[in-house]
Amino acid sequence: MPLADRLLAVRRDPHSGKVLAQGGDSEAHSILQRTGFVPVVRLHETYHRAPTGLTAEEEARLATEAVARLRAVDYPVDCDEDFTTDRRPPHYLPLGAQVTQLAERIRQATTTGEAAEILTELTAPRDGILAAVGEILQATADFHDGMDGAADPHIARRLRYLADERLHVIRTDLLHTRNDLADRHAPHPGRSACTEEVPATERERSAVCACPPPPRAVPTPPPPGATGPRR
Repeated sequence: MPLADRLLAVRRDPHSGKVLAQGGDSEAHSILQRTGFVPVVRLHETYHRAPTGLTAEEEARLATEAVARLRAVDYPVDCDEDFTTDRRPPHYLPLGAQVTQLAERIRQATTTGEAAEILTELTAPRDGILAAVGEILQATADFHDGMDGAADPHIARRLRYLADERLHVIRTDLLHTRNDLADRHAPHPGRSACTEEVPATERERSAVCACPPPPRAVPTPPPPGATGPRR
């Protein structure tokens, strides 16, 4: 990862007086948001700000906590003197990162059965990941039903629409994919599990394993005219 993607600055903006965090990659942005910062997405940049309604002291505590968490995972952070700290809180693997491990397991799957088993973690009707996401959307809609903002009823309806319509489509399509893989009972033609064993008939016993080398990718020819006209 380029060093420039890991550099961050957490400072109080001299013009607005607000605490801003600028720079960093997606992991740093996740840490900032879990600390309490709010992302601001612009056309040419993304930065984070402290939530509105905080006192200067509360903003300083928020910024100090962010600096501590970022430095705990070795992000170089340039910050105001008021925000610096020697504290390094423990960093635990977040829930989303644990779910992402399912993608790596699918990338390593060598049979349709293995892939189907992993997808079941998403599509299981009662305790699958997508079912849990639907519960979260419904619970958040219920939360907005009890609020008194003018837009809260609309937000609640929108969240229920996402749960009942959009998420339902994703889950249904993925369930069909999972079921199709479960019925195929086939190895993946481009993947094979390496046993790291050398057959007894192998004369060169220094060989590490008997697996054939991975297939070479056929280079894609350039589009017509990409090389320019002949002179």
